Amino acid sequence: MKVTPLYDRVLLKRHEEQEVVKGGIIIPDTAKEKPLEADVIAVGKGRIDGDKIIPLEVKAGDRVLIGKFSGTDVTVEDEEHVIVREEEILAKIS
Repeated sequence: MKVTPLYDRVLLKRHEEQEVVKGGIIIPDTAKEKPLEADVIAVGKGRIDGDKIIPLEVKAGDRVLIGKFSGTDVTVEDEEHVIVREEEILAKIS
């Protein structure tokens, strides 16, 4: 299944956090924070400004930083993704 975001939305795949063990206690998945780094999987065509379409700053393959509670979580082909607006992306990582 191919997912193409609309307008200024971006489909991201969050990086998986390594399981952290502190003092011999395994931290369950529900207690872990969501990772802030993500890879751009697909992007929309851009923001609409009157009659113009302004292209997005990010492209598929870029690595970005997003906020903890940004976007909407979706499942695509049994993999967790998040869809955000471009304005919710904090920075590109190079």
